[in-house]
Amino acid sequence: MKCKFVVASIVMISAGCTKADEKLWDKVSGEKALAHVQRLVDFGPRPPASEALEKSRKYIEQQLRDSGWEATRQSFSDETPRGKMTFVNLIARFRGKQPKAASNQTFLLCSHYDTKIFDEIRFVGANDGGSSTGLLIELARVLSERPALASKIQLVFFDGEEAVEMFTDRDGLYGSRYFANDLTKTKMPTQFRGGILLDMVGDRSLDITLPVDSPSGMTHDIFAAAEALKCRDRFTYFDQGAITDDHTPLNAAGIPTIDLIDFDYPPWHTADDTMDKISAESLQTVGRVVIYYLSEFQPK
Repeated sequence: MKCKFVVASIVMISAGCTKADEKLWDKVSGEKALAHVQRLVDFGPRPPASEALEKSRKYIEQQLRDSGWEATRQSFSDETPRGKMTFVNLIARFRGKQPKAASNQTFLLCSHYDTKIFDEIRFVGANDGGSSTGLLIELARVLSERPALASKIQLVFFDGEEAVEMFTDRDGLYGSRYFANDLTKTKMPTQFRGGILLDMVGDRSLDITLPVDSPSGMTHDIFAAAEALKCRDRFTYFDQGAITDDHTPLNAAGIPTIDLIDFDYPPWHTADDTMDKISAESLQTVGRVVIYYLSEFQPK
C-alpha cells in the first residue's frame, strides 16, 4: 500500500500507513532470541534424558504457549552405544483452523535442542543446540502475529541430534530419524511441502554454509531473500563435503528441507561454545531471512 497524505491529518494517516506497511521480518528480535539462548545455556549441558533437557522442554513449551502454539511431546526409545535411551521431540502447531487444501500443505521449521554428551568437558552448546532453538522460539512469536501464515507452519524441536559417540547410520539424528520414519509409516510425508532446519546460526562471524546438495529451488529463494535484506554476503555454500544433519532423514523421506547452518565455527564441540561467541545480530539476520522466505516465496 502506498501512503497518501493530507496536510491536516498527516500525523494520523502516516501512523496508519506505517503500521500497515510494517513487514513481518522486521519484527524479528535478535535480542529476544539471544535471551532465550541464555536461558537454555543457564540450564547447563543438555544431553538426552537429562534433567537440564527436561527443564529446557518445559521452558520451550511455556514460551510456545505464550505465543499461541500448542506443543505435543513425541517420546520414543532407541538403542545407542551407551544402551537404550529415551528421547522426546517437541512438535508444535498454531492454535486455530488448520489448512486443508493441497496448496496449503504444512511447512516445517526445525531445530535440535539437545547438546552433545561429553565426559571430560562442560559443553553448554550456546551455538550448537542453543542458538537455533532460541531463534525458533522467537520465530514462533513473530509468526503468531500472522495467524494465516502461522497456521501453515509446524515447528519441530528434535531431541538426540548429536551422536552419543560418533556419527553413524545408527548413532546421531535420533529425533529426526524417528520423526521421518513415523511419517513414512503413516504415509504422511506429502502433508509437508518443505522445511527449513536451523543449526548453529548465532556465530558472531556469521557465514551460513548451505550443504551443496540443498534443494535447488529453496536455495535460490533463500539467496534471494538474503539479497533483498542486504545480507547475501552472509550466505554461501559449504565447500568441504556433505553435511549430515537433521535435514538428512527429512529429505530421504521426501520432504525437501534446507539446512541453514554455519559450519565454519572453531568452538564447535568444545567447552568454548559459550554465550560470548554468539550475537543477537547474527540471530536476527538469519531469522529475518527465514521470515522473508516464508512470507514472499511460499504459497499464500
